[in-house]
Amino acid sequence: MFLENTVNHKEQFGWIEVICGSMFSGKTEELIRRLKRAQFAKQKVEIFKPAVDTRYHDEMVVSHDSNEIRSTPVPAAANIRLLAQGCDVVGIDEAQFFDDEIISVCNDLANSGIRVIVAGLDMDFKGNPFGPMPALMATAEYVTKVHAVCTRTGNLANYSFRKNDSDKLVMLGETEEYEPLSRAAYFHAMKKE
Repeated sequence: MFLENTVNHKEQFGWIEVICGSMFSGKTEELIRRLKRAQFAKQKVEIFKPAVDTRYHDEMVVSHDSNEIRSTPVPAAANIRLLAQGCDVVGIDEAQFFDDEIISVCNDLANSGIRVIVAGLDMDFKGNPFGPMPALMATAEYVTKVHAVCTRTGNLANYSFRKNDSDKLVMLGETEEYEPLSRAAYFHAMKKE
């Protein structure tokens, strides 16, 4: 459950919320839900995603169940700092694909009074912390870890298992390339490789 910030509303600082988990866990769905609520409240909202993520649409952030919200694709984290001026809320999807500057960008935005909501994979396909996500989780006021359902056991899944032999760290894909696995299923799948 997520609790809205209810502390001193006169404070001039924002905060950072991180939504993390495996593939197919609902990270983007939760990001879109929070951003649409902010838009409904007539807050000025901007959404950003890495320009490399063109899986569903060039300019939309789209969840696996086709929920969507307009976004601005950016090639680097530094662009967000420039484009987010005057916002109340900034959403960032697929944060693991950004360079490490995303950490200072999010903190700068929060320090200037902006609510920053970041979604991304917390682990790569090898089960290691992914890019800037651990540092974002450490500096965030709120961290929500969401889970998928393991395709092999039906238990909660927090690993993104890559089904092919590619060793590239960044490989965009869907159910053909990845499946969510529980710890036990992931351990057994990696043992077979």
